[in-house]
Amino acid sequence: MRLHVGCAMWTHARWQGRFVPPSLPPGERLRAYASWCDAVEGNTTFYATPSRATVESWAEQTAADFRFVLKLPKQVTHQGRLAGGGEELRTFLHAIEPLRSRAHALWVQLPGSFGPGDLGTLAGFLRGLPAEHRYAVEVRHRAFFEDAGCVRDLERVLSRVGAEWVPFDTTVFFQSRPTSDAERDAWTKKPRVPRRSEALTDRPIVRYLGRDDTERTIEGWRFWVGRVTEWLREGRSPTVFVHTPDNADALDLARRFHAEVRAGVPELEPLPEPVPAEPPTLF
Repeated sequence: MRLHVGCAMWTHARWQGRFVPPSLPPGERLRAYASWCDAVEGNTTFYATPSRATVESWAEQTAADFRFVLKLPKQVTHQGRLAGGGEELRTFLHAIEPLRSRAHALWVQLPGSFGPGDLGTLAGFLRGLPAEHRYAVEVRHRAFFEDAGCVRDLERVLSRVGAEWVPFDTTVFFQSRPTSDAERDAWTKKPRVPRRSEALTDRPIVRYLGRDDTERTIEGWRFWVGRVTEWLREGRSPTVFVHTPDNADALDLARRFHAEVRAGVPELEPLPEPVPAEPPTLF
């Protein structure tokens, strides 16, 4: 019985000296993060495909059961809208090979303009992907959340190839006006769609956005604690990513989410003990 938790990145300036040791070299930052969480979103791969040597370093810094959810390059999903970008996709797939089982799912995040009329393109794209990977799709067109027929059509496309539907739950974030610069920035950029909480596979993936106020973030994830508990009891193995607008406390919050679920599911395997942010002292 496994619940994996993580954040949108594995390095953050405001984590240094608080959660992880300060001034870590690039080749050690993921290792320190992986002592706190056992999953991470691979958002950087949307903007640039890493070198194979870089990916080999990622594998070396993480355990075999660590989970990367890696976003496909924007040339494939946004510029090509799944109809182009073949060379970029091949380069990406070659680069991530060293991760092996750590590449938990390849994440197809689609723009808000990608709607029900594009489902045929999505279906063809997914059928053409290598079978050795799992795939997860995130949509942002409101019809996929508000029109029951569109929901069924998308679920049918995904289920045919064993792909998961990734919800990005921003409902708590948009409940009240922003109160910080980071929240105001997120207010203009994050998708405002209804919450979705149905799993299509045995490995659901959730992205949850709270607030910069820690208590509001925790209060807002009560729904997901219940849903994740249900999934675990059903034999599923979910991955949950905790976001806040500034992500200053996201590393600690991800562990707190795991602890809340484990309080109700005590047989859940615990997370590893974090690497101390500062070396131990004699006194």
